[in-house]
Amino acid sequence: MSSRLKEAYYNEYMDAMTKKFGYKNVMEVPKLDKVVVNMGVGEARENAKALESAMKDMETITGQKPIITKAKKSIANFKLREGMNIGCKVTLRGDKMYEFVDRLINLALPRVRDFRGVNPNAFDGRGNYSLGIREQLIFPEIEYDKIDKVRGMDVVFVTTAKTDEEAKELLTLFNMPFRKNEEGR
Repeated sequence: MSSRLKEAYYNEYMDAMTKKFGYKNVMEVPKLDKVVVNMGVGEARENAKALESAMKDMETITGQKPIITKAKKSIANFKLREGMNIGCKVTLRGDKMYEFVDRLINLALPRVRDFRGVNPNAFDGRGNYSLGIREQLIFPEIEYDKIDKVRGMDVVFVTTAKTDEEAKELLTLFNMPFRKNEEGR
């Protein structure tokens, strides 16, 4: 069974993007390549259980087992040694990716407190979009009573778009709720 977002992309969004940007080849049309969900768990250096619960939450949210990320270099001020476990991440592709994006945009983001939209300027210049989430409680799969601590996460949408404008159009077609610019914010 294919995701409804994936079907909409292939049936409607590709045609809309081709009309707007005048692509000559189907392979030029930007698509979502992967979605990387990253959770930094700073307290994991003292408390190993914190990383385990963060991994359990991430597995519940994404439907895929996360990998542990390790510190690349030692930083004395943070009491951090090279190779210590400091977080976890999941790379989603294919149907799981489209299911996650669909749930994020249509279920989770509207549950954010005082939500006015996501930042339209968080593109990196190469067509990738980064989104920070302050708490994992916005996902309906997480039970409020079962979490030990509120943790945030980063979600990176990696696209095949060449420019930010193309990537923004793709995410807009996916119904990403971009904030309207009021008073230059």
